[in-house]
Amino acid sequence: MGKTAYKKLKGSQSLRQRLILSTLASSPLLIEDIRAEDTWPGLRPHEVSLLRLLEKVCDDCVVEINETGTKLRYKPGIVMGGKNIVHDCGVSRSIGYFLEPLILVALFGKKPLSIRLKGITNDSKDPSVDTFRSTTLPMLKRFGVPSEGLELKIESRGALPHGGGEVILTVPTVEKLMAVNWLDEGMVKRIRGVTFSARVSSQFENTMIHAARGIFNRLLPDVHIFTDHKAGPQAGKSPGYGISLVAETTSGCFISVDTAVSYAQGEVGEIEDEEKKELTPPESVGEQIASFLLEEIEQGGVVDSTHQGLLFLLCALSEPDVSKIRVGKLSAYGIETLRSIRDFLSVIFDIKPDPSTGTVILRGMGCGYKNLSRKVS
Repeated sequence: MGKTAYKKLKGSQSLRQRLILSTLASSPLLIEDIRAEDTWPGLRPHEVSLLRLLEKVCDDCVVEINETGTKLRYKPGIVMGGKNIVHDCGVSRSIGYFLEPLILVALFGKKPLSIRLKGITNDSKDPSVDTFRSTTLPMLKRFGVPSEGLELKIESRGALPHGGGEVILTVPTVEKLMAVNWLDEGMVKRIRGVTFSARVSSQFENTMIHAARGIFNRLLPDVHIFTDHKAGPQAGKSPGYGISLVAETTSGCFISVDTAVSYAQGEVGEIEDEEKKELTPPESVGEQIASFLLEEIEQGGVVDSTHQGLLFLLCALSEPDVSKIRVGKLSAYGIETLRSIRDFLSVIFDIKPDPSTGTVILRGMGCGYKNLSRKVS
């Protein structure tokens, strides 16, 4: 075999993309100085969990972490896919953190993937599973991913701090991704959404909906927000409530935002009752999230700021043809992704601001990534 040539990188930033790209480009990784200066050095529980998840869906993948967790060696294997896989995502980040890398890797697997993920379904940091269902999956279809066999089923809800949610994700395999010419963002024609409440009164949902609609109804008539109240074992282990909104445009773009309210890690039980942190009341949650959605729409672009990274990755992995996309203001996450794409796939996007709308147009050639492990019938 000889010695493996590792790609040497430093720091803990954009670990997800580095792992995705390393797996797809099958270039082994060596990351040093992972939070070496912190009081708690090394990899966080959710990052280790992500590595374990990649081990489950790949064959012959080698992960080595040193004792303090500040150094990581990752030798990617072959993405296998498969069914009846179960993974516990832990409670340090929500399931949304794991879905994006998982779906990208699974598309280029040998067999279609079907996996049950356990953990937190909704929090205020990562995109919730509802947003994933309403926005991310339709976005993949633009790149030629077949819609049959692509779904996310929410079995039970889980909020911070104890989680207890479960979702089932199925992803088909593709041979290659199509290049897109996606510049027209269109006008917003309808707003859809879903609220959830677990282990709290279902009235909270109506309050959130009422507050959000109060803002939207002045602007457009077609607003439907559905409720999803869970009770019993389907409600998970912690009380929480939240809302996910999606604006659909005339050209078929989806712009989404979401949030959730629950007690953070270690708050419940440790503090005396009178000093408990005040949670945001449902009315303010509804108003805030409606305003956030309007801000995202105002920024322009064919996707919202949380989906920029995924959009760039899909364009970079597409067939060797020019992709053109329009995004709003480049998010920090999007910029990190562009850097990682340059390092691993040597795909460089041509970035031009469009001053008339305040958006940015990116042009790039896909690297022509092909799924070689898939059985061709």
